[in-house]
Amino acid sequence: MTTLLLVRHGLTELTGPVLAGWTPGVSLDDRGRAQARAVGERLASVPLAAVVSSPLDRCLQTAEAIVSAPGRDGPREIHRDERFGEVRYGDWTGRPLKELAGEPLWKVVQAHPSAVTFPGPEGEAMAAAQHRAVAAVRDWNARIAAEAGPGAAYLVCSHGDIIKAIVADALGLHLDQFQRIHVEPASLTVIRYTELRPFVIRLNDTGGGTDGLLPPPDAAPEGDAAVGGGA
Repeated sequence: MTTLLLVRHGLTELTGPVLAGWTPGVSLDDRGRAQARAVGERLASVPLAAVVSSPLDRCLQTAEAIVSAPGRDGPREIHRDERFGEVRYGDWTGRPLKELAGEPLWKVVQAHPSAVTFPGPEGEAMAAAQHRAVAAVRDWNARIAAEAGPGAAYLVCSHGDIIKAIVADALGLHLDQFQRIHVEPASLTVIRYTELRPFVIRLNDTGGGTDGLLPPPDAAPEGDAAVGGGA
């Protein structure tokens, strides 16, 4: 079983009021840097076989705070994987969310995202974004298991909609249900992948301890759920 730690990047000046997307040069602000340091300190004792990031600055800066956290013992390299990059929102990129909420496509994004392709030549389909992100997870799961053993963990720093799409896949939800999932800036989501099924261990965790993130030595057979809920 391979454990995936998903961290959303910390806050930027655009987070919330503007759809940043792939806008270049969007960096963490003071709040975001503090959030990144805090999540790095929380996870410093969790052994990680690798740290992977979206190539966008706000994710790379968050990942850098994690690998350089005091007490972190492990690889300091950050692997960039474009498949964990933000959804390509096309002509919506850089526009205020209040303005976008008046667009006819907004209601489709909310209720039927699997049917959405964002406008413009650079616009991406939400289904395609989910497919590339989940494919990247599968590839990294196999790589980490081969290089570090089946009980290893790795971390991916990505974006809200991408993390929500990965979680929806892990839960067996149709993409049209992914708007029911909430992922805050600098939050931690943990998914353990086994031969039978994924298990969502944490979701949108913004301050909990790290006990229980990795499987115990006496864990149930791989892929089996604990009958009765477990201790």
